[in-house]
Amino acid sequence: MAEITASMVKELRERTDAPMMDCKKALTEAEGDMTRAEEILRVRFGNKASKAAGRVAAEGTVGISISADGKSGAMVEVNSETDFCAKNEDFLKYVNELAGVIAASAASDIAEVGALAMSGSTAEETRAQLVGKIGENITPRRFVRPAVQGKLTSYVHGSRIGVLVDIVGGDDALAKDIAMHIAAAKPKSLDASGIDASLIEAERRVAIEKAKEAGKPEAMLEKIADGTVQKFLKEVTLLSQVFVKDDKFTIEQLLKSKGATVASFTMYTVGEGIEKAVVDYAAEVAAAAKV
Repeated sequence: MAEITASMVKELRERTDAPMMDCKKALTEAEGDMTRAEEILRVRFGNKASKAAGRVAAEGTVGISISADGKSGAMVEVNSETDFCAKNEDFLKYVNELAGVIAASAASDIAEVGALAMSGSTAEETRAQLVGKIGENITPRRFVRPAVQGKLTSYVHGSRIGVLVDIVGGDDALAKDIAMHIAAAKPKSLDASGIDASLIEAERRVAIEKAKEAGKPEAMLEKIADGTVQKFLKEVTLLSQVFVKDDKFTIEQLLKSKGATVASFTMYTVGEGIEKAVVDYAAEVAAAAKV
């Protein structure tokens, strides 16, 4: 039997918002498997159990640079420690300049970005100088520089959500609508072929367990699971999603009506998947008082 620690229970609680004792029971049932425990809670409490998984904890912003003809460009996420830094003019200037440097480079991963020429020195030296000036850790996290088939369009929502989309055909208005739709609807991929098989299998398992708990006949379980998976795919794939500005059309239908296709898209949400340290100031003060 795997040992269920307080930190494991706390982590599952933060992921799911489920009651503490239910988190412990789910971890015990799953023999310490965090993913399986989360699935158990989703069966028990519904989609509420997955709402915390997408919370972002780190600060920063997204920078985008696109050439005048839309045939090349890049998007980069740069993290900072506080929202105050993320709004700093020098920080924003650095992020936007870095996006342009990456767009014009042949860098294949973030590790190569530091050596790129920037502001009369290198990107890493420029970053270090900015850290010294602002007094916060500043870290380029990830970037995308797509091989463009059509024309790039971007959309940034509140500096925290960035979208870069490559559209073949159509016009600028359509491209902007698609980019804004992606920011609002947050599709995971263009179509079903881009969805990780493990996500589909998880949806299937949860659907079957919920159907069993509802007393559905064994013969119906697979059909119920199939329907749930298809509903899931419609919700998370761009082409199947209902257009946010007009629910009479799916994105696929909208593109077809304009003679356009989406070659690719990338969406960054600042800090997604990064755990931010929680500072217990009361504990710090208490500890200092004992010194």
